[in-house]
Amino acid sequence: MKICSLFKCAVALILLLPNFAAAMPEIQHWTTANGARVYFVPAPELPIVDVQIVFDAGSARDGGKPGLAMLTNALLDSGTTTLSADTVAERLDAVGAQLGSGAARDMAWLSLRSLADPHYLTPAVDTLTQLLREPAFAEDALERERKRMIAALRERAQSPAAIAEQAFYKALYGEHPYASPPEGSEASLNTIQREEVQDFQRRYYGAANAVVAIVGALNRASAERLATALVGQLPAGSAAPPLPAVAPVTEARVIRIPHPSSQSHVYMGQVGVSRTDPDYYSLYLGNHVLGGNGLVSQLAEEVREKRGLSYSVSSYFSPMRAAGPFLMVLQTRNNQVNEAEQVANATLADFVHNGPTPPTLEAARQNITGGFALRIDSNSKIVQYLAMIGFYSLPLDHLQTFTAKINDLSLEQVNSALRRRIQPERLLTVIVGGG
Repeated sequence: MKICSLFKCAVALILLLPNFAAAMPEIQHWTTANGARVYFVPAPELPIVDVQIVFDAGSARDGGKPGLAMLTNALLDSGTTTLSADTVAERLDAVGAQLGSGAARDMAWLSLRSLADPHYLTPAVDTLTQLLREPAFAEDALERERKRMIAALRERAQSPAAIAEQAFYKALYGEHPYASPPEGSEASLNTIQREEVQDFQRRYYGAANAVVAIVGALNRASAERLATALVGQLPAGSAAPPLPAVAPVTEARVIRIPHPSSQSHVYMGQVGVSRTDPDYYSLYLGNHVLGGNGLVSQLAEEVREKRGLSYSVSSYFSPMRAAGPFLMVLQTRNNQVNEAEQVANATLADFVHNGPTPPTLEAARQNITGGFALRIDSNSKIVQYLAMIGFYSLPLDHLQTFTAKINDLSLEQVNSALRRRIQPERLLTVIVGGG
């Protein structure tokens, strides 16, 4: 949507604020009367307010209907019982507000960015509130979104990377809710009825299942009024039940999927950690040396620089509410995929056995802590961190203590976590290509 010139001018002011991210204010937290948890950081430097409302309503809650969570979320901005989709767009455009939404495995969200002046903020908030409280889920909108999602699925079916990712999650998680692809399946999407979308929204979009993150030019009293305006009229409902534990991989397994591509895409990994796992920081730092630091990582050195087997190779932990995956990902020519897979596996085994050297660990530490300020250098970035802190129930001082926790880690702590949590002999490997 278009942004009014006043809004553009406000954003441009950031260029005049060299110390914008120099000091992270303390996070303020409270709970609304109907049970929504609110996280707020005042940011008076810019006349802007950023809001993100997160619900425990991701694809892990699809309940045997893959795509239901994403379809429900995508339909929220398609109109209310009294406002058409065009009217919603016009109301937001008139005040230069930006509305966003999305869904992943753990969560679904809506976001709003507006000027802080009540002349602009109030109507934008009123529109978002109506979308949350009175979604129409009209049949014609449902059919349009269903067709759009199916078309996107058919496009993904031509992508070896997308095929590899979906096959990896399915094989890794089996019957666990994380195996359900957020985008759904064509068969499932064709069976979802309007009543199921309505039921999903009523079950998971209640206040007790919500986290509200607010960053902007507001004081505490104004932020409390804003949170009440956003979710105060939602039914309280109840929090979604805990997800089941994830079963670990017990043996090595290789899945080969033919695909008429010039390159093979390789996904290698196992069950990793949850977002609140005590080993999170040690594994984060260790993985930065292994494959998280671009071209200067050990995987890049062994696979790309020494042998020229892949242009791109990386590794990462993807922590979620339950244990997310640990992954190594690379692309290589079809005729060298076996060698590339073996080199990546051997590099991992050597890394887990020997650990990073003191110089490489210190370089990774400095790279992480030195770049941390860039992660919180705008309201839009901070509001996403607030939403994550609230959703995963992280400490309120998470942002203030992050660099200290990374700096306090010893080489022994990192090596211990790597050896305990990664089993190179039990990797699940998915290879797509070469057919």
